[in-house]
Amino acid sequence: MLRSLTICLALLALVACDSSLPQLDLKGGALGTSFVVSLVDPPAGLDREALQEDVHAVLQSVDDLASTWRDDSELSRFNADLSIDWIPVSAEFCDLLQRARDVSVATGGAFDLTIGPLVNLWGFGPNGQAGNPPTTADIQAAQQRVGFDKLETDCQERLVRKDVPDLYVDLSGWAKGYAVDRLADMLEARNFKNFLVEVGGELRVRGLNRDRNKWAIGIEAPSTSARVPHAIVDVTDTSVATSGDYRNFFEHEGQRFSHTIDARTGRPVSHSLAAVTVIAPSAAYADAMATALLVLGPDAGPALARELKLAAYFLVRGQTEIQEITTTEFDTLSKL
Repeated sequence: MLRSLTICLALLALVACDSSLPQLDLKGGALGTSFVVSLVDPPAGLDREALQEDVHAVLQSVDDLASTWRDDSELSRFNADLSIDWIPVSAEFCDLLQRARDVSVATGGAFDLTIGPLVNLWGFGPNGQAGNPPTTADIQAAQQRVGFDKLETDCQERLVRKDVPDLYVDLSGWAKGYAVDRLADMLEARNFKNFLVEVGGELRVRGLNRDRNKWAIGIEAPSTSARVPHAIVDVTDTSVATSGDYRNFFEHEGQRFSHTIDARTGRPVSHSLAAVTVIAPSAAYADAMATALLVLGPDAGPALARELKLAAYFLVRGQTEIQEITTTEFDTLSKL
């Protein structure tokens, strides 16, 4: 699922200057979105084509694992299995579910990996077309199939169990960040020191950019008409993810319905919080937490971020302007 989050990569469009280090950019499409891998000062003799193939192989493996758009992915096969007995799964898939479930628990269901039936009902899933809000009865029926507490994992034995047969897991709020982590891990294992990896707006950086500075990441203004940065944060050796309500939505009878759905109510969020950016070591974790904090809204979101000591940045719609809320961890990081 293409989420409304968009992070502007301020230094991807660079003008070469005499003091700049060489940079190699690999770009393409995967997971229903785009990706960029930028390597600063790559080693002489690097086989670009071989590396591009390896990047695609990593992204393909994540798609094979977690796609809801393909019937043959491990996730889709799991969703199609109506058994309530323990189901054998791969070790990687079990770990993926367990970690996403841990975030669901930590956020009280504001991020819920089983939200798929509601996403599909509102027309934001792989087979839907958003346009008309569902009835209250349909929402209540879908909610019977939703709930992270209806999913159990035993990753030591590589087993997963559903409490209801038609439980439907949707990892869209985790998979792109997970793909970023996988790519970054591959590059680190090959001893690349300075790079940026971005998949569908989620990103991770290491080392320095081509100007020998930290990576300058632009956080997009919450506008439906233009893509411009609202703020820029300089970071290194970390991940950045943003979730927003201003890109993927539909309007019906003068009301806007965001693709960000609260599993606890079964409905799209409707508060004044427009976007949340989270900075964390793992892109998958930052991705999921940004979603959860957006769902929680302008009061509960910052409160949970402070409780969990997250580096988080909130953009709230005021009557005349966008208001900013930050956590101490974000302020500290942005001033380093």
